[in-house]
Amino acid sequence: MTAMSAPASSSNRPFLNRRLAAFGTTIFAEMSALASSTGSINLGQGFPDTDGPAEIAEAAVRAIRDGRGNQYPPGTGVPELRTAIAAHQQRFYGLGYDPDTEVLVTAGATEAIAAALLALLEPGDEVIALEPFYDSYAACIAMAGAVRVPLTLRAPDFRPDLDALRDAVTPRTRLLLLNTPHNPTGTVLTPAELAAIAELAVERDLLVVTDEVYEHLVFEGGHTPLASLPGMRERTVTISSAGKTFSFTGWKVGWITAPPALVSAVRSAKQFLTYVSSGPFQYAVAEALALPDSYYDDFRADLAAKRDLLADGLADAGFEVFRPQGTYFITTDVSPLGEKDGLAFCRALPARCGVVAIPNQVFYDDKSAGATQVRWAFCKRTDVLQEAVSRLRQL
Repeated sequence: MTAMSAPASSSNRPFLNRRLAAFGTTIFAEMSALASSTGSINLGQGFPDTDGPAEIAEAAVRAIRDGRGNQYPPGTGVPELRTAIAAHQQRFYGLGYDPDTEVLVTAGATEAIAAALLALLEPGDEVIALEPFYDSYAACIAMAGAVRVPLTLRAPDFRPDLDALRDAVTPRTRLLLLNTPHNPTGTVLTPAELAAIAELAVERDLLVVTDEVYEHLVFEGGHTPLASLPGMRERTVTISSAGKTFSFTGWKVGWITAPPALVSAVRSAKQFLTYVSSGPFQYAVAEALALPDSYYDDFRADLAAKRDLLADGLADAGFEVFRPQGTYFITTDVSPLGEKDGLAFCRALPARCGVVAIPNQVFYDDKSAGATQVRWAFCKRTDVLQEAVSRLRQL
């Protein structure tokens, strides 16, 4: 009996779609595996090391026991959650959305991004995105056959160059993909910046997709949804999720809010991705969104204290620290330590001092712009951060 050989590819063509050829194993998988194999503290991937509110976890258990969501939920999401999302937008931002026609529940914000880009883009369309960008943005734009056009945010302030943004718009530009608060830099777009972006979008008749998953993690000032600005509600797909706000990232409950025509378009793509997901968790997230203001205030204050703990520790260890305005990530520069390559630094760091971080250059098309930058997650227990700071002092 002969051993089975690998199936031959037709005409020796690679198996992987060429649009995805540049996207192998994500840096998050690589660095998390490195953390596991070395027993290092993982400050790379952005997930908390404690669960969210116990009463919300109990709400999920209750939903399962009561048989709510154990079978396919409605394609747009359970009514209770869609109503809660609409109430959240009204409560925090004064934005009115119809829960039946202007809200769509997704498998986390990642699916919302994928479905929005697959639905709204044609091959050859151009998408302007803030660089460095979350890695799924580039992959989803590629899957849609569109062309990404980076607007680079540069250290030390990571502010968008609004003149460069205007110059980047061409007749082929279909969509602006924004992320505020911004991962990985922690930049929060100001009302003036948002107003200029809105003016440009209206003037050039552009669609806008905004990733606002860190909306409740703004440490100075507040979060302003782009959809709240004049002329923007009718052209904006706003994305958020429960994972970051309630520390249940594994539940994968996200959503979009947008006018009916845009929701219908995104749903057309979303239904062929997961169809539906997270049934019982949707009922729990509906209850989470109704938590009192004190929950949101305490959550933000806790993360701000952890930000400062890690930022101060990184500075003491010799890094140049760019203290973030939002999210739960800190960007640093390793040049003061004599390092020139953030990727090589991160791969060597576990062996050097038992800590894992993420090199920012993987989020850039312009690798030189982020070559020496490294991202750290501070959404961890205080004792874990203190131990990480102690280890980093060895550098």
